[in-house]
Amino acid sequence: MIPELGHFALILALLVSLAVGVLTLLGAHQNRGPWIALARPGAQAMAFLVTIAYLCLTQAFVANDFSVIYVAQHSNSLLPLQYRIAGVWGGHEGSLLLWMLMLTWWALLVSGFSRNLPAPMLARVLGTLCLVAFGFLLFILLTSNPFERVLPGVAEGRDLNPMLQDPGLVIHPPLLYMGYVGFSVAYAFAIAALLSGQLDAAWARWSRPWTLAAWVLLTLGIAMGSWWAYYELGWGGWWFWDPVENASLMPWLVGTALLHSLAVTEKRGSFKNWTVLLAISAFSLSLLGTFLVRSGVLTSVHAFATDPTRGIFILAFLVTVIGLSLALFVWRAPKVGLGGRFGLFSRESLLLTNNVLLVVAAGTVLLGTLYPLLIDALALGKISVGPPYFNAVFVPIMAPLVFLMGIGPFARWKHASLPEIARLLKWALGVAGVVAVTLPFMYGSWTPLVGLGLLLATWVALTVAINFVQRVQATRGSDSFLSAALRQPRHFWGMHLAHLGVAVFVVGITMVGGYQEEKDVKMAPGDTVTVSGNTFRFLGVKQVEGPNYTAWQGQVELLRDGRLDKRLHPEKRHYRSSMMPMTEAAIDAGLLRDVYVALGEPIDRDKPEAEWAVRVYYKPFVDWIWAGCGIMALGGLVAMLDRRYRTRRRRKNPANRPAGEAP
Repeated sequence: MIPELGHFALILALLVSLAVGVLTLLGAHQNRGPWIALARPGAQAMAFLVTIAYLCLTQAFVANDFSVIYVAQHSNSLLPLQYRIAGVWGGHEGSLLLWMLMLTWWALLVSGFSRNLPAPMLARVLGTLCLVAFGFLLFILLTSNPFERVLPGVAEGRDLNPMLQDPGLVIHPPLLYMGYVGFSVAYAFAIAALLSGQLDAAWARWSRPWTLAAWVLLTLGIAMGSWWAYYELGWGGWWFWDPVENASLMPWLVGTALLHSLAVTEKRGSFKNWTVLLAISAFSLSLLGTFLVRSGVLTSVHAFATDPTRGIFILAFLVTVIGLSLALFVWRAPKVGLGGRFGLFSRESLLLTNNVLLVVAAGTVLLGTLYPLLIDALALGKISVGPPYFNAVFVPIMAPLVFLMGIGPFARWKHASLPEIARLLKWALGVAGVVAVTLPFMYGSWTPLVGLGLLLATWVALTVAINFVQRVQATRGSDSFLSAALRQPRHFWGMHLAHLGVAVFVVGITMVGGYQEEKDVKMAPGDTVTVSGNTFRFLGVKQVEGPNYTAWQGQVELLRDGRLDKRLHPEKRHYRSSMMPMTEAAIDAGLLRDVYVALGEPIDRDKPEAEWAVRVYYKPFVDWIWAGCGIMALGGLVAMLDRRYRTRRRRKNPANRPAGEAP
């Protein structure tokens, strides 16, 4: 009866979400205290019920209850326990329940950590989240019920997709979904502000830490997914411009713009309408990603193969959310003031340029992702938009954005002096130019893209250091430099950490893109191949047994200067239930490079102990890509913990802030 209990909990959650969503919004509109007071306990009850449902489905996986159709389709009695638990979100129905769980937990967190919010504002925020939850719960119960049974149950399950039987599955989807769904909170705050007509600095300050939290989690989720694809798929790449990857990148780009726009709204009272539009857009793009993954309109290693009926439901929900939100925006926007004025060159104008470039970048990704689908839907043929398009349009947009990142923290609010900033930063630009011209020759030839990448990365790193030292010296007084640095507000530290993470990330993508090497070779036992000074000696393969698979395990020696440095063991696995082959690469990771070995197929399948196709890669600085993402996320986390988001703040004239203060 446990699956039935989970199903019943979802039905109750549906009713609670509808009742709380309608009553709290009406109560806030009509100023009815008892209805407003329903917001917190209602959100908590909804989170409790969905958590019960999720635990019931988890128990069905752990107990191998193959009378539940979803469990029979995505699990197997031979599956290790950790993958049975993670297998809950290995298919469409379970991953949608995980999405729902994250949404209700966000609502629960808002109800618990927003004690300083006025009751009507909190009621509008939680009411909006409850109505969004109602839409998803209705979708689950009508089209994607994970508790549907088949009686009598089957004797054995089909097994979890072998590609998902990896530790990355345990970490990547929850992080990504927490980030995706987290933008629903920013959306809810924006809708609440529109409903109340209070588009002031207060709502921006209330919304900003929640937006930061969602952005941090989405950053980590995307980075984790990139790293998982790098070591799991055996292709040696870290980003493929896959439509589902793009579906997570687009809300991240718009969410980054939203963070910077919230800063201007909070401090100067400007960009109010634009900030609301970005909040609506970030969540709408999250919903669009859900539609792309679950509608069956695209083919991807990340997508769920589902019937189009589900896609029609999600599309209708997406149109409803966007349509109602934009209608509310059109109604309220003309009544909102423009906020403080600012000069052509100022902190505000630079942040506005930042916003425009990020939104244009998201637009180019959206076009490249949807255009092939549109052409196919109109029966005009089939086309493929791949890395050449994205690299050609994305880099020219992001390069000026990264350059302006170095200037922005030095500009003052309202008006800034360009000659003054130029005098301060001319040496940083000069040093960055020297590094961009000379450093590439240490790794090979110089190319324009490598030079540009190193110029931008060095520029950002140096401007971060200069701005940090300048700010600390200005507030140091008689204290030591270290004491003054530690006294700086956390949002200041967070800004510089995030910008430094961008510099590290740019170094990674520049060096791996410019100097990576790969070879696909046929190797027999005793053969060697050399890539960028790394010699690989293939000793042959042996058969090994896993908990639910058999594998041919390669024996490869990594030699440097003729001496053994490390033994690598790539595998070609065959899972017993599905007999699906999977490549498990062997990677020797280092600070400055990775060397990567993957087994292809045996040349003669009747003699697998003989020759094999082997792929070897040399990847300079590839780990800097994920390190940079980690530093960015750390910066967001530090900024999120700033004390101004935990205490009531005194009013202060933002025009009098020091030039180096973080937005």
